[in-house]
Amino acid sequence: LQVIVGRAGKITTADAARILGISHALASHHLHQLAKYGFVEQVSGSDNRERPWQLVATSTSFEGLEDKPGGAAALQAFEQVAAERTMESLLDWQERRASWSAGWRQHSGIGSSGVYLTEDELAGLVTGMEQLIQRYIDERPIDDLESRPPGSVPVEFTLFVIPRDSVDLPRDPASGGS
Repeated sequence: LQVIVGRAGKITTADAARILGISHALASHHLHQLAKYGFVEQVSGSDNRERPWQLVATSTSFEGLEDKPGGAAALQAFEQVAAERTMESLLDWQERRASWSAGWRQHSGIGSSGVYLTEDELAGLVTGMEQLIQRYIDERPIDDLESRPPGSVPVEFTLFVIPRDSVDLPRDPASGGS
């Protein structure tokens, strides 16, 4: 529901219910729950009958969560749900991919790279990637309809950073290693 609010910019409870195919009461409940935890807020509408909802922020950080009581478990639960949603999005994209132009197909999907890094190098790499994306977030927040250029569509970036156990492999004597 939070994603739907962001993509719409502002959305009424009735519109959210219709998009999700749920009752008005259930949509209202979920929006109030999101508001309770600071994700959305009600704002003035065009009339007094219903006030629309909008996002409070378009990005979320979990920095420091692991240091709080129950934080590690909460982070693990969030990452599990996020990974499942990302996989659902990928499978959906695979079904829709053929109907999109070559440019969209060429620059989307899964990519994978492996590299040996130190903790500091990893931090710098992730920060650099976030800064690249942040430019677009700053220029066109997901809930600001006027900032969206013609032809733009919502694009989701999910970065999985998975440190692997280091394995000492035998060196190839022919390569000059010891």
